[in-house]
This record gives sequence, C-alpha cells and structure tokens, in this order.
Amino acid sequence: MTWTKQRLNNLFFIIGVLAVVVMILTFDVSFEDLWVQLTRAGYWLIPIIGIWIFVYGLNALAWQQIIKGNTAHDGAPAADAAAEEGPKEKLPGFWRIYRLTITGYALNYATPVGGLGGEPYRIMELSRDVSKQRATSSVILYAMMHFFAHFWLWFSSIFLYLALAAFGFLPLTPAIDISLSAAILFCLLAFYVFSRGYKNGLVVKVIRWIGRVPGLRGWSTRFQERHAEALQNIDTQIAALHKQEKRAFYSSLLLEYGSRIVQSLEILFMLLLFGVDCGGGFSGLALTFLYSVLILSFTTLFANLIGFLPMQLGVQEGGFMLSIAIIGMSSHLGANYDAAALGIFVSIICRVREILWILVGIVLMKLKS
Repeated sequence: MTWTKQRLNNLFFIIGVLAVVVMILTFDVSFEDLWVQLTRAGYWLIPIIGIWIFVYGLNALAWQQIIKGNTAHDGAPAADAAAEEGPKEKLPGFWRIYRLTITGYALNYATPVGGLGGEPYRIMELSRDVSKQRATSSVILYAMMHFFAHFWLWFSSIFLYLALAAFGFLPLTPAIDISLSAAILFCLLAFYVFSRGYKNGLVVKVIRWIGRVPGLRGWSTRFQERHAEALQNIDTQIAALHKQEKRAFYSSLLLEYGSRIVQSLEILFMLLLFGVDCGGGFSGLALTFLYSVLILSFTTLFANLIGFLPMQLGVQEGGFMLSIAIIGMSSHLGANYDAAALGIFVSIICRVREILWILVGIVLMKLKS
C-alpha cells in the first residue's frame, strides 16, 4: 500500500472511530434503560447480532461473483491496464472480500450519506489486487446489485402480501390496492432503468447528470475531459458483466436477495422474544417469518427513502412500527403484542447491533490480508 493509501486508510479509520463516539454520546436512552433492554434480550441478543455474520457472508459471496465475472472480461485495453496495475491482477480471496464487505458497510452506516465512505474505501482497497478501473467497476456493480436486490425484495413482497391477504391473514382495502399497484409500477420502472444501466453502463451518464446541478457543470466537463477513456472503460466493464457473464450476474443477484431473507430472521427473533408466534407450532412460526419478510421490506424501503441520516437514526425503528401498522399485524398478534415496548426494544437493540458491527468493521480495517 502506498503512503497515500495508508493516509486514506487512517482517515477512514478516524471517521469510523469518531462516528462511533458520536453515536454512543447521542444514545437517547439512559444506561439503566439500556441495561433493562439488554437484559430482556438475554441470550436472544446472540442470534440477533450473530445472524449478520451470515448476512455479510452472503453479501461477500455476491460481491465475489461480480469481481470474478468482471475480471474474466478484459474491458480495458491491455496497455492501459498494465500501466495502471503494475503487477499482474490477482483475485482477492473470500476472507479479504468478507473483511472489506463488513468494513464498507460499517463506513456506510457511520457516514451521513450511504456510500460516502464505504464505496470509496472498497475501491481503494480492491485496487491493491486489480486495476483501479476494474476495482471501480466492480464496486459500482456490487452497489447496483445491492440496490437491485432491494427492488426484487420489494417487488416479491407485494405478491407475498397479496397471497397472505387472499388467505385472510392481512387486510386488503382500496387504499392498499392503490398503494400496491403504484409499488408494482414503481418497481417495473426501476427494473427498466437498471436494465439500461446494465446494458450500456451508467458512469458517464451519471457524471453528465451531475453537470446539470447548478455550480457543478464546469467540474463535470473537466472531469469527463480528463478521464474520458477511463470512464468509458468502466462503463464497458459494467455492461460486459450482464452481457458476457450472466452466470456471475444472476448468482450475485440470488445471493444478495438471499441475504435479505436471512436478515428477516433478525426481525423474527425480536418478535419471538415478545411472544409473537402467531399461535405457535410450525405453521405459526412460518407465518411469523413471512410477516418478518414483509416488515423488513417496508422498513428497508423507508430507510432507503431517508438514507441521508447517519445510522438512519429513527428510521429503522420507526419503519418497523409503521410497517406493523400498515400490514395490520396488531389485529392478528393477540394480547402479547405491545407496540410501545416493542418499539423501544427494536430502537435500542438495532442501535447496539449497529454500533457493535461498526466497531468490528473499524477493527478489521487495520488488519492486513
């Protein structure tokens, strides 16, 4: 690693540490309340926090598929690639990708705008293994895939909701019908936009769009002029993954979608902790898990709509409770359901889980691999 990269690594590390300090100091509960909720979680805290080992593992596997598929296609001219890379490119191992995945998400959680810290850090670190252009395109492709999988989760959740409503487990009103229809159209429009981006690349277009922002037109023009060939090569590599490496593309999509399903277990654990099991037994647990998928879908939608908040303060717990209200779960969960207590618990446990994983990411940032 060059001295410049080392200084950048230290900068990211300092940002992460400061973010954690700020989060702890602005924790809006007393130590007594925190201890009460942690005690209430008890052993359930282990699976609630530990499930993210598998979520991040699936994220890392998805990114690894993209890196392999992207490296298999030589989008940049050989002379340019050799001049930029220096040493011959090598595929990073899974554990290195896993480490960068956790650290990248830790920085995204810690910065006010998602991606402001995590994606640049991943590009910087991955460029130690492959060319800067390939590192950039791989990180952009993974960020696209991560968001693309969100749309598939939201899209499939619409039909899951309709299926549960058909069996009488969820309400279906004219207002909900209109909302679901609008959501279907929104997802279909997003799929079209993503398909255009995957077929033709999108980096050049994004830089051009930035140039339409008042005050940034000059920067956009100069940036395109200085990096025209590099930007075009990155777009070529983005388009090549979908066109020539379809197996890597769809494997990555399936893994990313699967990570959302595994993440739903976190919500399932919280509901079970509060005695919410929809009657118990296999059928009750299965129904509760399907509710958990829907809650995650609504919550991530709200979180992405308000993604400029650091750690998405208040969004996760607010989205959690709003999701329960929207799908009418309170009328199906029985006397054990306590919205206020569950809201407080979710707020505190999610915050503790995020802080712990941010700390893990910061520590991993200083480990060599």
